[in-house]
Amino acid sequence: MQKMEYKWIVPFTILAFILVLVNCDSSYYRSRYVQKRCPCCHTYRRDYCCMLMEEGEGVCCNGNVSQNVRHSQFSRLSPYGRTGKTYKPSSWSKEFWNYKSFITAAAQYQPYGFGTTYKDGGQVSLGTMEIAALLAHIGSAVTCDDKGYVSRPVTCGLCNSKEKNTSFHYCDEHYKDIYPCAPGVAYYGRGALPIYWNYNYGEATKDLNVDLLNHPEYIEKNATLAFLVAIWRWMTPIKENQPSAHDVFIGDWKPTKNDSLAKRVSGFGTTMNVLYGDLVCGKGNNEKSMNNIIKYYLHYLNLTGVNPNKAGPHELLSCADQLPFNPSVALYP
Repeated sequence: MQKMEYKWIVPFTILAFILVLVNCDSSYYRSRYVQKRCPCCHTYRRDYCCMLMEEGEGVCCNGNVSQNVRHSQFSRLSPYGRTGKTYKPSSWSKEFWNYKSFITAAAQYQPYGFGTTYKDGGQVSLGTMEIAALLAHIGSAVTCDDKGYVSRPVTCGLCNSKEKNTSFHYCDEHYKDIYPCAPGVAYYGRGALPIYWNYNYGEATKDLNVDLLNHPEYIEKNATLAFLVAIWRWMTPIKENQPSAHDVFIGDWKPTKNDSLAKRVSGFGTTMNVLYGDLVCGKGNNEKSMNNIIKYYLHYLNLTGVNPNKAGPHELLSCADQLPFNPSVALYP
């Protein structure tokens, strides 16, 4: 299992995981966004938007993720129970991975554009598509199988909250001065978009203000936290001066000449490059994990009421020919 290094952008404090909207004018985003009237945000509260200073692309601070994915749509992510080879999660899984927990977690990041981004002056919404994109990564990772996080049919729902194989502790002593491993604690994959290794739990501890370094089990016991860590991973660059998966998906990342030569472009395919690197990308069109994640994305677009054709051409969906941002530093999906 490869390792991933996370760098933080914005720290968040979680108080009982209540729904809150964070002020647009804060921390990292203060230098990039400015409050500005934006009547075209298509939100129930047509008030203020955060506008990208450079491009004028709206991020609707008073937008709401629940407007872009409804309870009835989210519930359809669960599998249809039938016999045969279809995997069927337990009743616990269906109760754990619930809509309220997802929306509560999303509220922490929706003021920064997660699920609430509008382009072209507020005329085009990317919110539902971004939610489907994140859920595609989650759905392809949180398996119903008993063998761990593996590929499975897209009709299967969200299932396990932790890796089945918990025997490896994922403790890197190189980080003992910064993120020392707690005695008897294992840092195997947990959550909706699993994180591994003590230093990743340490970074999440710092950013989310929850002591996951000493108590990683919190993730597998609290669905809101499990989703929140996944959204944190989606919104946070692995390294400084690199984009997050959110950035490359919504187009808030402008490829450099080197990126173009590496065939990295804004779109869903590059989210796989950000999150998984050369464990998935640059392996050609027959790479199974990559194709499985793409299938989930198209399937979830359809479930959330978006025509899968809007996902774009194959070169935007795939990372088959892309050079990785960070070779051999990412986690298997």
